[in-house]
Amino acid sequence: MTGPGGLAWEPAPPRADLLAPPVAAALEAWGAAAQQVLVAEIDPDLADTAALVEATGAPASVMANCVVVNGRRGDVERIAGCVVLATTRADVNGLVRKRLDARKASFLDHDRAVSGSGMEFGGITPVGLPPEWQVLVDAAVLEVDVVVIGSGVRRSKLALPGALLGQLPGAEVVEGLGVPLPPS
Repeated sequence: MTGPGGLAWEPAPPRADLLAPPVAAALEAWGAAAQQVLVAEIDPDLADTAALVEATGAPASVMANCVVVNGRRGDVERIAGCVVLATTRADVNGLVRKRLDARKASFLDHDRAVSGSGMEFGGITPVGLPPEWQVLVDAAVLEVDVVVIGSGVRRSKLALPGALLGQLPGAEVVEGLGVPLPPS
């Protein structure tokens, strides 16, 4: 099956070998919705969105990134996976900070993001994040027919209807979460 970037896409649920364990478990628990999720094996050096776009010619407008952010208010820490299109960046110090009810928000430390999610850095996806983490999805992601996102590992990518990301357990759709990148 062909899809974005001309990659060899196939149904994701039976390919647990191409998924981080929490992603495979989440797809199994997701029921019929998981049947709309595809996976494609890639060179791990192409896990970063810019490298994948350059190598495959897939438009950045169908790529999404999941960044992990934490915020604190007093002794309470909250963590969120924030899903935005690759043509934008997460509004960490605005909307994300407010959604986390935090005085300050910042990207979660690399080691904590990896150990907490059970996923590889550069492959973190909202599918299968810990249930105590919030999942914030930019409303613009839902408008993309087929969006490409991490699979939990650097050696593959997931493709699924953008609207499906808004249906993840615990997901909150946030208008304006992704702000346009400045011109390069």
